[in-house]
Amino acid sequence: MRDTIEIIGAREHNLKNVSLHIPKHKLVLLTGPSGSGKSTLALDTLQRECQRQYMESMGMTTDAYSKPKVDSIIGLSPSISIGQHVTNRNPRSTVGTITDMYTYLRLIFEKLGERPCPNCHQTIFPTIDKESYEEETGFKQFIQCPNCQHRLEKLTRSHFSFNKQEGACPSCDGLGKKVDIRIESVFHEDLSIKFGAVSIWKGAYSDYQINIVQAAADYYDLGLDINQPLKDLDDRIRELLFYGVESEHFSSHFPDKKPPKTVSGGKFEGVLTGIWRRYKEKDGQSGEAALFYSKTCPECDGKRLKEDSRQVKVANASITDVTSFSLEEMKDWLKQLEHALQAADITIVDTFLHDLQKKVTRIINVGLGYLSLERQTITLSGGESQRLRLASILGSALTGVLYILDEPTAGLHPKDTKGLVKVMKELRDLGNTVLVIEHDLEVMREADHVIDIGPGAGKYGGTVVGQGTLQELMEQELSITGAHLKEQRPTPGLRRMGNGHQVTVHHATKHNLKDVTVSFPLGCFISVTGVSGSGKSTLVFDILASMENGYYEGCDKITGFEAVENLIIVNQSPLTRMQRSNIATYSEVFILIRNLFASLPEAKEQKLTPKDFSFNTPGGRCEHCQGLGFVTTNMHFLPDVEVTCPVCKGNRFKEHILAITFKGKSISELLDLSIEESLPLFRDHKKIAIIVELLCEIGLGYLNWGQSVTTLSGGEGQRLKLAKELYKEKSNHTLYLLDEPSTGLHPGDVEKLLLLLNRLVDAGNTVIVVEHNSEVIRQTDWIIDLGPEGGDAGGEIIAQGTPEEVSTIKASHTGAYLQL
Repeated sequence: MRDTIEIIGAREHNLKNVSLHIPKHKLVLLTGPSGSGKSTLALDTLQRECQRQYMESMGMTTDAYSKPKVDSIIGLSPSISIGQHVTNRNPRSTVGTITDMYTYLRLIFEKLGERPCPNCHQTIFPTIDKESYEEETGFKQFIQCPNCQHRLEKLTRSHFSFNKQEGACPSCDGLGKKVDIRIESVFHEDLSIKFGAVSIWKGAYSDYQINIVQAAADYYDLGLDINQPLKDLDDRIRELLFYGVESEHFSSHFPDKKPPKTVSGGKFEGVLTGIWRRYKEKDGQSGEAALFYSKTCPECDGKRLKEDSRQVKVANASITDVTSFSLEEMKDWLKQLEHALQAADITIVDTFLHDLQKKVTRIINVGLGYLSLERQTITLSGGESQRLRLASILGSALTGVLYILDEPTAGLHPKDTKGLVKVMKELRDLGNTVLVIEHDLEVMREADHVIDIGPGAGKYGGTVVGQGTLQELMEQELSITGAHLKEQRPTPGLRRMGNGHQVTVHHATKHNLKDVTVSFPLGCFISVTGVSGSGKSTLVFDILASMENGYYEGCDKITGFEAVENLIIVNQSPLTRMQRSNIATYSEVFILIRNLFASLPEAKEQKLTPKDFSFNTPGGRCEHCQGLGFVTTNMHFLPDVEVTCPVCKGNRFKEHILAITFKGKSISELLDLSIEESLPLFRDHKKIAIIVELLCEIGLGYLNWGQSVTTLSGGEGQRLKLAKELYKEKSNHTLYLLDEPSTGLHPGDVEKLLLLLNRLVDAGNTVIVVEHNSEVIRQTDWIIDLGPEGGDAGGEIIAQGTPEEVSTIKASHTGAYLQL
């Protein structure tokens, strides 16, 4: 039997004819600088060929899986890859629903639930008797109260689902939240309609709307004075302005009068009615989305279910209580339930109770014990969702599988890394091969075999520069990772004391924060640390960042913010979902490049404008693919496949546009260059050169200008956002909030990032990072450490001070890993 996977001649993307042996049934780690070709080797070559061969062996069509550029791969196994991207963005999806744990819980509540009788208020205990059916009510099941004989509908598993009509709260449709417009953001009561009472009316649009309101007021003889402050206007005029002529609010004043038929005659929609319409038409993505806020549903108090379902209890807890427990607490509740069960009950729920306990334990083992079943999957970090899948996979007990994991330690505190490594070793010990793309030194030390790809990024990478154990890498001259480990760690310089000002959050209580009051010294590089789920993101991105809109939530007050003139938030959320947006357009370099091409003599001769060099507007672009360079082919039952455009051959533009070149490159060839490769071309063009140099400094030089931003990892997207903010240099004091900016970076690239962040602080700004990476934390001036654990066991300030001070505090998990 082969004990290695042999790859011969891999040439996908930037790989340079790579041939290597990957040992089977081992924990193998792929490392190297960002963009060196790790993901290309693991996901685009190995994983794709595994899928293709598997489909072929099943006799299924493999058209959807194009063969990667590789001579051959021998010794392949079926593969499962677990990536970083959170694919499920449905607000109804929770930790409970994606792991199926909520399904088991619903079954337990259906079979064992005790509920109060709405008539005599006595408890109705579960019975295993046959229930009566009534056909005319759509096969509803009914039971009788044994005490007063009152007949009531039996609650089935559907009644405990917030995604089904039987169980969902009718007020919020099972979402637990309702959105509403923040009225004070739309109307200024002290101003008149003519002079800015409606904040969204500007310029000519304002004059147009005022004319319609005036016409409506004349139609109803309301005597509107547009110079009068809003607060002094008659209630009927206010209702006309807010809700419009066709609303119930307003029309109830004039039951016998039909509303105007034309806009010029006074058919006014209403300011709030219009905002709601646009919000719904754009699925919550309208330009006015910032005027909305979400509030807990008052009817179900955010619990998502109907009242009848919420009243059912098992082991003294309702189903909504159990879903709000952390998984650690839920494990205790399940034990308590198991001990309390009668023999007859055990036979009914034994299998799914046992399965549920096993699932909960596995998820706790990957360091996610602080999560609750009600937590929305949309709020999970890439690392959290990946570890959740990892725990689910462990339950399958498959053997002989190749597991490919993409940075599973992302967002994980060093203290939890051991638990994750233990899970990966369990997978290996079942007889599987575990291939991990990773930069974490702890995981490298635990790996059986490390493969180092490098030496640089993009075209400067794509070769194997070292392999073996971590110790062996340090002895190999070409290994980038080995060289980095041999280097002496730089000793941090003097800690900055700040500029004397501070922003203070008073009595924060949102999520798991326990009445936290904390100050952030301005003019410093600050790290907010703590184990996963300790409350870092809540403090920084939910509370502190809410000042972006001029108000705060989740705390009593925030003081000292007047010293901050700009607030820039750079988090891990996707930059855009538009496939057309690429690195060049997002970074706004493409505007400068188009202007450059339009200024060339050949372009002027043909009277071409910058618009002709855009692939987003008709003119110079290829109309067959509308400037995308590919067309989509419908595969019916399989995912759609992108095929190179047969007209422009992937060049995006028409022939006469491609004929115009700058330093020998057409605009299409420029888009195919990496950022780093384009640097020599733009040396003489200061505006473009500044941006290109900055993108290279921040460690993104390996990306191609034409690469769609939808393909970027969370860390890459964040650094691109950061770079975009940096070259818009602001002269006044700016507060930057960053969410784990070191995600996906090789230790060598982390140093580049630190140089950049320190440069920002030296220029008089404040940088606050939420971070787990000890290398980054060690370099900051001030640490705010939350904990001691995650979920309900977190939410307190454990330590604050310089890294030297925090490293001496016994209670701080972060301090223990600083090694100063």
